[in-house]
Amino acid sequence: MAIEIPKENWQGRIGEVVIGATPEEGGTRTKKIVLGGENTLPFLDFDGDLPHAPVIGMEVLDVVREDYPVLALEPIQDVKDDPAQWAKKCVDEFGADLICLKLVSTNPEEEDRSPEEAAETVKEVLGAVGVPLFVYGCGIEEKDAKTMELVSNAAKGERVFLGLAEEAAYKSISVASMSNGHGVIAFSNLDINLAKQMHILLTDFGVKKENLIADPLMAALGYGLEYSYSVIERVKLAALMGDAMLQVPIVCETTRVYNARESFKEDPTLGDPKKRVVFWEAATGTSALVAGADMLIMRHPEALAMVRRSIGELVGGGT
Repeated sequence: MAIEIPKENWQGRIGEVVIGATPEEGGTRTKKIVLGGENTLPFLDFDGDLPHAPVIGMEVLDVVREDYPVLALEPIQDVKDDPAQWAKKCVDEFGADLICLKLVSTNPEEEDRSPEEAAETVKEVLGAVGVPLFVYGCGIEEKDAKTMELVSNAAKGERVFLGLAEEAAYKSISVASMSNGHGVIAFSNLDINLAKQMHILLTDFGVKKENLIADPLMAALGYGLEYSYSVIERVKLAALMGDAMLQVPIVCETTRVYNARESFKEDPTLGDPKKRVVFWEAATGTSALVAGADMLIMRHPEALAMVRRSIGELVGGGT
């Protein structure tokens, strides 16, 4: 006797969001990424539609400081001083679907590089790779306002996504994104109500939902992962139950793994830290996907490969 799998009929559906623009659409990307479109929980394709498998991007910094984790630095040691080549290596060798370029050097309390230099870096990275791009500022609102204006102009037609828009600082980045047809990453700090509020603020300001991706904050394994998981899952469940303001794709970063001391500290009882940190990041990333993330931003190529294999198995085969 065949066992009938009970099915859940959800009322809501996550809206689709397109990242990147091909030449036919006015850009130069060799491919575009589509997130969202699902009307069921992650990997439960017997319950509903999962039109787009999760994708994985990789982080690239425009400057590497002394405190950058040594174990994460090893795979990109030869390109760490050239963001364009770093991005190229992430795509060509590590298989990244997208590049998340972080313009940390614009921080006025650090290198204080100019918005013009930042925009030039964006152009170089766009020229080096064909995948879509996220571009994040330094987190200082006054500096990011000017930087994102120039970045938006430099990437005109490419449909990049700019970040991070936060409750206290979202207007200037929203204007920069809307002026050239780009998108926005909406950041909320582990709070479903704040996530919804961010989306309301942005859409009221004029950002269309199809230009919006949510980052609800992913904590590392052992450093709040369970709480992050529950928040992301609640966001996804609320969206599927019909909350229109939460029906946007979710991106999660796994880079906070390198702030978890247990993931990399030298301790003979814990085994090889080079292997441990890879498994730590992979476990964090896989957890985010099962919770409801549509996309990851990762740091270590071996961790990316592990998560990619997990995705293949969860969607019914592949490598």
